[in-house]
Amino acid sequence: MSRTKLILSVDQGTTNTKALLMDRAGTIRARASRPLSIAFPRPGWVEQDARQLWATVADAADDCLTQVQDAEIVAVGVSNQRESVVVWDRRSGEAVGPCIVWQCRRTADFCEQLRGRGLEPLIRERSGLPVDPLFSASKIRWLLANIPDGLARARAGELLAGTVDSWLLWNLTGGAQHRTDASNASRTQLLQVEQCRWDGELLEIFGVPEACLPEVRPSSGIAGVTAGSGRLPAGVPVASLIGDSHAALVGHAAFAPGVVKATYGTGSSLMSPLGKAVLSRHGLSTTVAWSAADGVRHALEGNITNTGGTVQWLAGLLRVSGAEELAALAASVPDSEGVYLVPAFAGLGAPHWDAGARGVICGLSRGATPAHLARAAIESIAFQVRDVFEAMRQDAGIDLPALFADGGASRNRDLMQLQADVLARPVIRSDSADLSAIGAAWLAGLAAGFWKSLDELEALPRPYTRFEPKMEASRREQLVGGWSDAVRRARSAV
Repeated sequence: MSRTKLILSVDQGTTNTKALLMDRAGTIRARASRPLSIAFPRPGWVEQDARQLWATVADAADDCLTQVQDAEIVAVGVSNQRESVVVWDRRSGEAVGPCIVWQCRRTADFCEQLRGRGLEPLIRERSGLPVDPLFSASKIRWLLANIPDGLARARAGELLAGTVDSWLLWNLTGGAQHRTDASNASRTQLLQVEQCRWDGELLEIFGVPEACLPEVRPSSGIAGVTAGSGRLPAGVPVASLIGDSHAALVGHAAFAPGVVKATYGTGSSLMSPLGKAVLSRHGLSTTVAWSAADGVRHALEGNITNTGGTVQWLAGLLRVSGAEELAALAASVPDSEGVYLVPAFAGLGAPHWDAGARGVICGLSRGATPAHLARAAIESIAFQVRDVFEAMRQDAGIDLPALFADGGASRNRDLMQLQADVLARPVIRSDSADLSAIGAAWLAGLAAGFWKSLDELEALPRPYTRFEPKMEASRREQLVGGWSDAVRRARSAV
């Protein structure tokens, strides 16, 4: 009897690691997940244990492989939390510091120095990214500066540095390959974004030796073969590496310009594929959507620092059990009664990029209740997404007729309806909770010959729920105007 051919896909996120097995029809045959811990050693610092990241991947993959009998794993795909970085010893394979997470702000002072030196225009032109602690380059610099002889060892190639995809590939291949893909590399601020190669001048500005960095490879392509770990056999091609937000774009089959997707997570990312690299004039980033044998697809992206994280924060403040209970509290009132919450806890991301902004709550009256504050927190997600969507529409220079949505907070139907209302456009929500893993599986399958073309991928099942705008224009303008005023207050708070 022939064995069922399957793709193993891993989605290594900030709060959990997922794994799934997918067959040729696009059906998910097994799922598993493992939670992750996260540490906040100082105000504004966010880090994780790099060994735990790998352990959750190995455990989730093993769990999946126990659920399906007589299966042949033809390829492995990997999507990962972006901008987070790890430095490890080439010889021992052990991490020599924490994984500094994308949310971490420990390099804010250095980024401010770069701006003070007038380097931001050059960095933006070369990398497509504004100067901000979100991106990987300043994190790598910090780690090398805080490891004994770190810079010298990195120059000698004794220490290796990479985003999470590189760390996972190193472990999957038993230390045989130090590689990354173009999508993750484009989030480091060290890549010349149009040509997809490390940029010598950017490396010098950030003080990162090229000798420690991974080779840049296609998102869909053979990056290495497994060395064998647990139930995962040796010799399986690792056929895709891609950042999680980019993988979600692929999972929506958003292959053509004019499509925009929003991934609602701890933070949120809006991304729209482009025909060619375009430098934003409205506070967005130019990034690599994905790359394959037939070339590189660029995209515009806007990163919002706090969306689902705002809900987590307020749930703790109000001492409710979590996001679901907070959403139920918000749904108990018809609106926020003019209360706005701007979650600029460590500044504002796209399209404002204002590191000095601070969180504000405004519009309070004696009639305000915890329910109104809960609703304001959830509404802040929709308003921030709208700000980025409008900037993207202006940069793209074409109509953007709808928004595709995915991620944890997109499960909230009230939020999705409000999103459609404030955009005055339909929101098309994926009904899958595994979109990043699906996108990574698709790209791995393309590279391995499991599927032959993007058209074949587009024909695979993609269940959606559609939300049509219902709000009157006058009400929408009132709400958006109130939000804009609240953002101005946040930007002048200090």
